Amino acid sequence: MSTIFQEVRLSLPHIELAAHLYGPEDGVPVLALHGWLDNAASFARLAPRLEGLRIVALDFPGHGHSEHRPEGAGYALWDYAYDVLQVAEQFGWPRFALLGHSMGAITAVLLAAALPERVSRLALIDGLMPYTSEPDEAPVKLGEALRARLALGAKRKPVYAETERAVAARMKGGGAVSREAAELLAQRGLMPVPGGYTWRTDSRLTLPSSLRLSQAHAQAFVRALKCPVCLVLAEQGMLNVQPHLQPLLDEMSFEVHRLPGGHHLHLDDEAGAQRVADCFNPFLRLP
Repeated sequence: MSTIFQEVRLSLPHIELAAHLYGPEDGVPVLALHGWLDNAASFARLAPRLEGLRIVALDFPGHGHSEHRPEGAGYALWDYAYDVLQVAEQFGWPRFALLGHSMGAITAVLLAAALPERVSRLALIDGLMPYTSEPDEAPVKLGEALRARLALGAKRKPVYAETERAVAARMKGGGAVSREAAELLAQRGLMPVPGGYTWRTDSRLTLPSSLRLSQAHAQAFVRALKCPVCLVLAEQGMLNVQPHLQPLLDEMSFEVHRLPGGHHLHLDDEAGAQRVADCFNPFLRLP
């Protein structure tokens, strides 16, 4: 597969990020946000199929070729929202659309709900709300997170003698993907080390969350959305196992498409990418 994009580095006030640029410079501004432990290559199949858009596909902090956060810092969703806002500032975009997959979709929802004047449209792929927990679970969850953080220094990333072994591991990882999708993510996500290859991702990304929103908090962000929303749900994806989701969707005036495929349906194969593009092309080009 041959994909035309421009590789850039973005020096934000607090961190340096990497990104892929797609489309004409005068296209509709879109920030593309990948999922947990993925990278900008998540949009390698989809972005070239989206017409008339200027797409900035980010590597989130700690992912891909972007910098890791400083020691002592974490990777909360609201911190990602700030990163995205700073990228828009660097491009001089007072208003922009967001294209998000999984964790990227969740981050997009938080930002669009918090700053509705900045976000024109939301195109979401198999992601809407974060995992939640209720207030009485918070002390236990924080304890688990603190213990895991203390133990992290004794752990080492896996080293794969061959890239093929890393690809095979990624195929079975969180949100299982096709071989071709795993190869695309690995091309950007691996780095050479003594003995083979390991993932560039920050090990802190695998730590449990110190604090999770309650179900009421999460739904409040969805209900606060004021821009048009187009949501693609994968038939074998992650959102179909969340029973509380359908009543909320029934309440909102979202454009919802249910498509065949798994959680990474936009990346797993060409047909899936085209089906997602067919949903988003007319939606994202509207004023």
